[in-house]
Amino acid sequence: MASLDLPEPPTQATIALARAQLAHLHDTTKGLEARINDARDALARIVEERTAAIRDMERELAAVEDRLALTKAYVSPIKRLPHELLRHIFLFNFEDCAWSAWVLSAVCAVWRKVALSMPTLWSKIRLVTTQASSAETIRLWLERSGRTVPLDIEIILKSPSVHSGVVDSLARRRYLSVPPHAAGDPWVAGGWTTPPPLAQTAVAGGTAVHLQIGGAHPTVHVVPVQAVVPNDTVGPAPPSPPPHAHEWDMPPLITSERTQPLSQQRLRKNMHWGHIAFYYLVEQMHRWERFVFRFDKQFASIGALKSIEGDAPLLREFEISCTDPAFYGDWKWLPSAPVNAHFDIGSLRTLTLQHVPFKWSSPMLRNLRHLQLRSLPTVHIALDRILHIVAANPQLESLALHFTAPNQPVLPLNPVTLPELKSLNLGGHYLLSSLLDSLLLPVLDTLILDIEARDPIEETVSQLLTRSGTPPLTRLSLSYGTNTGPHAGFYWGSGSAVASWHFLGELDHLAALQVGSAPLEPLITALSAPDEDNGQDRWVCPRLVTLAMRGCHAHGDGVAKLVQMVEARNPDAGGGALGPLGLGGMGMGGAGGGAGGMFGGGGGNGAVPARLRHLELYDCTAVGPDVTKWLKTRIEEVVCTEPSFERYEGRLVLMHGAPV
Repeated sequence: MASLDLPEPPTQATIALARAQLAHLHDTTKGLEARINDARDALARIVEERTAAIRDMERELAAVEDRLALTKAYVSPIKRLPHELLRHIFLFNFEDCAWSAWVLSAVCAVWRKVALSMPTLWSKIRLVTTQASSAETIRLWLERSGRTVPLDIEIILKSPSVHSGVVDSLARRRYLSVPPHAAGDPWVAGGWTTPPPLAQTAVAGGTAVHLQIGGAHPTVHVVPVQAVVPNDTVGPAPPSPPPHAHEWDMPPLITSERTQPLSQQRLRKNMHWGHIAFYYLVEQMHRWERFVFRFDKQFASIGALKSIEGDAPLLREFEISCTDPAFYGDWKWLPSAPVNAHFDIGSLRTLTLQHVPFKWSSPMLRNLRHLQLRSLPTVHIALDRILHIVAANPQLESLALHFTAPNQPVLPLNPVTLPELKSLNLGGHYLLSSLLDSLLLPVLDTLILDIEARDPIEETVSQLLTRSGTPPLTRLSLSYGTNTGPHAGFYWGSGSAVASWHFLGELDHLAALQVGSAPLEPLITALSAPDEDNGQDRWVCPRLVTLAMRGCHAHGDGVAKLVQMVEARNPDAGGGALGPLGLGGMGMGGAGGGAGGMFGGGGGNGAVPARLRHLELYDCTAVGPDVTKWLKTRIEEVVCTEPSFERYEGRLVLMHGAPV
């Protein structure tokens, strides 16, 4: 620490000397501060100059790097492809993914220009949307498809509500987690399935939606593309390309309405979505080649469907389907056109109308190849008029009719022959069994009956096959899609009403059998090994590979008979053993050896039945994890679901730690 070289205590002379030193030190301090400030200013100028020089060099480097990237891209092999070949590649991609144009047009300016110059790339509209989404996506898609290219349109309108069946399906205990039906399975009641739910992930500023464009049609693909939509948007739209100055770009959707409450804004969109969307769609009706519109419930602007009226000379397939029935009045639209109406729809071959109004005499219901009708509960059509619909389409290859409230016939039911019909699906009121008695189907392959049970159905099926010349039926479904819950069978109208399964002996070509709400034991006994005591001298359904039962309740030894049937049809490769279960207590100790003898040629007519490859048991009986494990050793696919009235007991077992 510095010290003063002055004596103590101060005197007058030393004080005067100190004051002189103090003035000198003040002057020295000011001089040093000025020099420091000057040095700092000089340093700041140097830093600023060097920083500016660095920025200039960075900008120059960025420009050079951009130029380098452009030059590399220019000399890349893909750039040397002629636009004609690039268009050809785009078309290959379009065949695999119907909405690939949205992705291709977002790659670069050249690809965008090529994609926008190809209307064919935009000719297949695949859209899963909601009423809260903008209908301008449809307008943009249609505009980019040009003016002459035929249109293949499939739009699925989803409601924002959460699927109620998810919680129930999670609570259900399964031994094998396999869905009851695959997507697009023709055995699904109703003929079409709801598309899979949209996967959503919360991100900053919105929700990352993995778009799933899907449906029952084989040309609909699931594309793993992620887009971020605002949090106030309920449903997704295909991702739009980056902003470009182009006349067909989607206009900004933010208006003055953003200042209003969100609920009012969304309500306004919900009210007008259908009118806006169908205004654009019906404008291009002359270009429709395929039009499919599906929705899960009635929506505010459903009246927009009434605008579907006019000529559609290219239309080959038309579908309007609703999952839930609702009340509608008479609509003046194409399916309800008067009998003397003249519309150019001569190319129409496939028609599907589910829970929407239509008239039995409409010109649209003529000369079809594939027809599927599901009437509204408030529609009462006489049975002879339903038969008239069938007779007006003599070249049908597939037919699905579901009428919940038909009237008695007014005119006599005349026989109708459908020489090309391969698939028949009848469901609803028991009067439709009379319709079945009027049909001759010489090439029938698939028969699905979900008719209300009043009289035994087996006689009707046998007479149909005999009258049709015993066609080679390969698929049969009886009451599999009706109300077959755990209490089915206790009330009239819910069972399959099969008094005897002897008619299965006539179905030697049957490969798939689905049964709902029928006693388990008689069916299993009929499918078991030939037994002289039961009057069976040969195998029933020797080509059966798929067996599905829903709501078929077992009494007594139903599980044991099921195991015995599987043991007989699918014997162990080693022979003579029943596997790890040790089911000798079920009265089956010699089943293995007996089955081996039968398969060796001692089984009645010596025919060896095909092995079961797929077995489904839904709400039938508590099979148990041990039996399920054994079944999986004999059959490739096994699906077992416990009845609801036994699931609580099963949960108690799980809570107490018992092995499953």
